[in-house]
Amino acid sequence: QVQLVESGGGLVQAGGSLRLSCAASGSIFSIDRWGWYRQAPGKQRDWVATINSGGGTKYADSVKGRFTISRDNARNTVYLQMNSLKPEDTAVYYCQTYQPGRPPSWGQGTQVTVSS
Repeated sequence: QVQLVESGGGLVQAGGSLRLSCAASGSIFSIDRWGWYRQAPGKQRDWVATINSGGGTKYADSVKGRFTISRDNARNTVYLQMNSLKPEDTAVYYCQTYQPGRPPSWGQGTQVTVSS
């Protein structure tokens, strides 16, 4: 099992930036891909971005060009750099890892609030 701890959330004004971190521990040797998801109040959890074991990245259309997912293998950490933040980016952000043959692992989430 993989344990994930997110950090870096907070309150920021529209147009500002935040960088989220997700640190992994435990059985991390077979992680195939990492992802960031977010859930706004009263809404479903939505996919935001993914980075795979080869370093390939994908983004939801709503964040493309503003958010960047990256990975530090030495620190077993994935980052989400969020620029040009909008009030509609307000949500709890969750980190997820996927390992073949296992259910995905989730972190506890970190709150991001963007004021207008």
